[in-house]
Amino acid sequence: MPKGYVIAHATVTDAEKWGQYVAKSKVALDKYGGTPIVRGGACEIMEGNGTQRNVVIEFASYADALAYAKSPEYAEAKAMRQGAGSIDITVVEGV
Repeated sequence: MPKGYVIAHATVTDAEKWGQYVAKSKVALDKYGGTPIVRGGACEIMEGNGTQRNVVIEFASYADALAYAKSPEYAEAKAMRQGAGSIDITVVEGV
């Protein structure tokens, strides 16, 4: 069974508020077995617009990644993120 991934590209405008979102999202991350394999860190945009904040979270399956992204636990964290920046999130099935 292929793994699932949540891939996010974010622009943070309020670091304190964003930090609260990240801390709260850990509840859902732990519940659905997500493992961050990329979270911020140094990056260089090679083509296109890109963003400076990139996140990749690995899950045991695509279903687990979707369950995390659609969970009530994550929805609570997401609500805390409002006004702290912008984000694009995609759930992807691995190979």
